[in-house]
Amino acid sequence: MLSTRSSRSRITRLTFLLGLAVLLSGCSHDRYLFLERAELDQLEQQHKLQQQRLEALEALETRTLEQFDVMETRQQLRQQALLDRLNRQQDLIQSLPQQQASILPPQPTTSEPSARLKGKLVVGETEPIYIADPGLVYTARIDSGATTSSLHALNIQRFERNGQPWVRFDISVPGRDETLTMEHEISRRARIIQSNTDDPERRIVVELPFMIGDHRDLAEFTLSDRSHLTYPVLVGRNILRDVMLIDVGQEFVTELPEGLNTEQGAKTP
Repeated sequence: MLSTRSSRSRITRLTFLLGLAVLLSGCSHDRYLFLERAELDQLEQQHKLQQQRLEALEALETRTLEQFDVMETRQQLRQQALLDRLNRQQDLIQSLPQQQASILPPQPTTSEPSARLKGKLVVGETEPIYIADPGLVYTARIDSGATTSSLHALNIQRFERNGQPWVRFDISVPGRDETLTMEHEISRRARIIQSNTDDPERRIVVELPFMIGDHRDLAEFTLSDRSHLTYPVLVGRNILRDVMLIDVGQEFVTELPEGLNTEQGAKTP
């Protein structure tokens, strides 16, 4: 009897232990599956984030390439416009001594070469200057204290042409009570400080072909109202440097050639 009870007790304990083992094994398996799903969700989330970053980088690259194409196109247009302007100005310089002048300079002209000293053109305090575009002769004041040459202009208005900054302005016709309207591409803007004021003035600068004596060149001129001054043109150091010497106290030392292409009308490049 005791042996039977002892056997049953052993069987009961074994059965309990086996059931507990199975239960623990099932919980361990569920815990393993829970951890696996969590890691899988985390990996999927990281994958989505990486995919979003890749898409953002691709969109940024596309925009960058489009902007680069636009910048390259604009640069090509600027280069072509600059080349066209240089070609036009070169043609103007080449055509300086062509036809008989219809507007005479301040004094009779001859075909004799201008006076030179050590290879440099000798000029006085005032000289006749020929502006090839539009073909007018002015009396200019020579001033080595001025950095940039200046031209008298009124009604100065900026505008845009083919994506480039241009300017429209009126210039006076020597010896006549009339003006000519010019249109020209802007070279730059200059910061000018007058001797009678401390406030700087911003002026538009254009490049114009000119001639003094037998010297011809292309130079920058600022546009400003010089109606309160004696001379409509000021020749500064940007023209004088390494090219001309000033004979202080003398006037009209140079003479323009007899044949100049002068026209009563504004040219539009």
